Amino acid sequence: MSPIACYLRCMPGTGAGWCVTHEGATVLSFTADAAMTADNSAPIAVPTSASSEEQLTRILSSLSDDKAEDIVQIDLRGKTAIGDYMVICSGRSTRQVTALSEKLAERLKTELGVATKVEGKETGDWVLLDTGDVIVHVFRPEVREFYQLEKMWMPSPKAAAT
Repeated sequence: MSPIACYLRCMPGTGAGWCVTHEGATVLSFTADAAMTADNSAPIAVPTSASSEEQLTRILSSLSDDKAEDIVQIDLRGKTAIGDYMVICSGRSTRQVTALSEKLAERLKTELGVATKVEGKETGDWVLLDTGDVIVHVFRPEVREFYQLEKMWMPSPKAAAT
């Protein structure tokens, strides 16, 4: 029997990212050495992906090229395991929010080979794109003001001074 490999959402730093099943056994790993089948046969090939810094650079470039407004980059490393970076930006309308998110997801896929989960594209008020390492929020300005994610994730001036 050959193993079946499927992608799972990874929590950075845990080493878990691929699910390999073989007759009911499961192995979670990012590395080919650890991604062995249940009967210890040859390792499963694990595709390489762009680093979080490469993803961030391409995301910021794409959003800027497509005229996103008020782009904010937040470094999450050492603060949480949900990702390395968060990017928050605004589009002027629901149509622009949707277009920004669609173009960004397509560019990440074609240029870097990064699969992106997208939520909220149907309404166009707040679209979340998750690459695993970088989380991108694209808001309409009114929705962004209401949720104020920057206040939750940005370091406070008091913490930055110490």
